[in-house]
This record gives sequence, C-alpha cells and structure tokens, in this order.
Amino acid sequence: MDLEKYMMPCLSKTLFGIECLGCGFQRALLLLFKGEFSMAFQMYPAIYSSILFLGFLGFSFLETSRNYKKILLVLGSVNGLFMIIGYYYKHF
Repeated sequence: MDLEKYMMPCLSKTLFGIECLGCGFQRALLLLFKGEFSMAFQMYPAIYSSILFLGFLGFSFLETSRNYKKILLVLGSVNGLFMIIGYYYKHF
C-alpha cells in the first residue's frame, strides 16, 4: 500500500515554495515504521528528538501529578536545535 498519497502537504511549501522546519517528518516516520532507521535520519535528522519530545508531551498530559515543564523545555530546545541544524544540512 502506497501511504505517501495520503500524507498531508506542507502548507509553507504549497503556498510559498519554501520548505518549513518540519518538512520530511511524515516520510521519515513512515521510514521508521518500515524499519529503515538510517534512511529516516537522512530524510529528517530531527526525527528521533521529535519522537522523544512528542512522547514526553503526551505523557505529561496523561500523568498530571508531576511537573514536566523543565524536561519539556529542554527537550523542546534540543529538538528545535536539531530541526534548525537538519534544515541547514539539507539545504546548504
């Protein structure tokens, strides 16, 4: 089954012709599900930090008894840094 035809298009790329910092995440996630870990990293270098951040974000909504603000701030900052470095790596 070809799942790429069901993927959401990037609004920034569609309207302005410029890729955003998140372009490639869906395809990299699909590559992860297929077991192609190095190809997923090459497609979107921030895939692993994004999954870690989103996992902690989801976990913080499930368990509200603890405060996850510091962890989420650090993981969000690291993820943002990986996204910027990955964008620079892909385009320059």
